[in-house]
Amino acid sequence: MTPLFLTQFTATSCLGTGLQPLRAALSSARSGLAPCRFEDVELDTWIGAVADIDEQPLPQIWSPFECRNNRLAFLGLGQDDFRAGVASCLSRLGAHRVGLFMGTSTSGVLQTELAYRRRDPGSGALPADFNYAGTHNTFSSANFIRQLLGIQGPAAVVSTACSSSAKAFGAAQRMIELGIIDAAVVGGVDSLCLTTLYGFHSLQLTAPRPCRPFAADRAGISIGEAAAFVLLEKSAPRAATSAIALLGVGESNDGYHLSAPHPEGLGARLAMESALSAAGLDAADVGYVNLHGTGTTSNDSAECAAVTRVFGMDLPCSSTKGATGHTLGAAVALEAVICALALQDQLLPGGANTSLVDPALQLNYLTQSQPGSITNAVSNSFGFGGTNCSLAFGKLA
Repeated sequence: MTPLFLTQFTATSCLGTGLQPLRAALSSARSGLAPCRFEDVELDTWIGAVADIDEQPLPQIWSPFECRNNRLAFLGLGQDDFRAGVASCLSRLGAHRVGLFMGTSTSGVLQTELAYRRRDPGSGALPADFNYAGTHNTFSSANFIRQLLGIQGPAAVVSTACSSSAKAFGAAQRMIELGIIDAAVVGGVDSLCLTTLYGFHSLQLTAPRPCRPFAADRAGISIGEAAAFVLLEKSAPRAATSAIALLGVGESNDGYHLSAPHPEGLGARLAMESALSAAGLDAADVGYVNLHGTGTTSNDSAECAAVTRVFGMDLPCSSTKGATGHTLGAAVALEAVICALALQDQLLPGGANTSLVDPALQLNYLTQSQPGSITNAVSNSFGFGGTNCSLAFGKLA
């Protein structure tokens, strides 16, 4: 595929708002996870919550979209001059030539959960002020963001569990390659809610301690929330001496099980091989892999099998979910930005919270951040039902 340049990007998570705190946390392998104090949840688990979301309602003009998920999107879009960068792109290319592709898993479901508590005791009807279309509806975030940014090209939301925002990159790339648009805002936003916290707990997947991907004592996931955005364009930034580009997208669906991965990572391997093929890269060209790495026993074991089959056992890799938590539909947008920073800063991020790697997982897992010389990086995401996607990024001179 033709490389697409990341001319603007930003990310907001429990590590902080924008790129500066994210960079600082990555360099020191610092975690932003904390014991769960969300709403009235009584679970023994840790989460990655973005600070002060509850105190930052949307401006009145955007009140039809008022919910935690869109608040988080609004906050994220306000960082690192991202909105100004998009405005410049719209001015150059025309609003109809720029698309929007978002990933989310639960969208604004929290608004429905809160409304359900206020339903009419007699009829069971939800309160009159509940607005499903602007909040819970999966398209809500795209509708809100396209109006906020002034985008008039195609807009779509992908909801394929943990691979959602990865597949949003794929949708954007295909639209650009077909000539329908010339650029796209691609991102993911997923916010904390009761459904995911209690749902993953019911599956016995949440950990009572901070998430420890690939650790010998790993015990499950820590759920987080994030908003991350990338502006993809055909041309590199004018002032850049080098630029970060999306080089390849690889997708597969092995359909092995509703929630468990294929034990040998079959679909994961196919996704990685497809991303490398699309990018025109050999495995030896890749200097770092950002693992899906959720911290569950089966996921990390299956991913290890797939990664070592494709890249061998020596390639530096890590999961940054120990720092951010698993941000579900926003995970890959966030981790794409992490890969971009790794390439920009020549940094190999260490996996926060993991001190002793499981000796059964024989790969070069980094527990500490360190300088590196990397030109290309791969980001993995593997969702429920075997919806797998890998993205290849490169630093181009």
